[in-house]
Amino acid sequence: MKAYELKQTQQLELLEVSICMEKPEKIVAAKRVNIVQVKLVREKTLLYKDRKIRSPRDAYELIRDFLGDVDREHFIVLCLDTKNQPTCIQVVHIGSLNASIVHPREVLKPALLSNAASVIVAHNHPSNVSDPSPEDIDVTKRLVQAGEIIGIELLDHLIVCTDTFRSLKESGYF
Repeated sequence: MKAYELKQTQQLELLEVSICMEKPEKIVAAKRVNIVQVKLVREKTLLYKDRKIRSPRDAYELIRDFLGDVDREHFIVLCLDTKNQPTCIQVVHIGSLNASIVHPREVLKPALLSNAASVIVAHNHPSNVSDPSPEDIDVTKRLVQAGEIIGIELLDHLIVCTDTFRSLKESGYF
């Protein structure tokens, strides 16, 4: 009986070897997957005496102080909590003298990471002309849509100049 079982086992092994030779499987090295942690890193702080953003002018004054005198377009996101208190400010893009290309994922990333309820975005016009370009209007509409999807409201988009600003919301662009 043992001889029969041994012979059957040998036949099965030969069958397995012949099947493997007909369809040799390609051996692929394992993929290394990074284990990460995503967090905000505070670079510095800025005191804001009014504590809450109550109007576009409040946001303009805070952003103007943050920007200072820059010579190129800076696209800023100002994250707010449920009481409209600023929690963080981030420059999400620095453009050229007259252009800035932004994508909703870069704008909304700091909002997600800081648990923001809403955001105000702003960018400066080094030309000191506060009229919105077609690209400014298009980016604003895309940000409103993206914010609605993930539950972060875009309160306003400001165009900041040295002594003045324009609110795209007050101007009726969204």
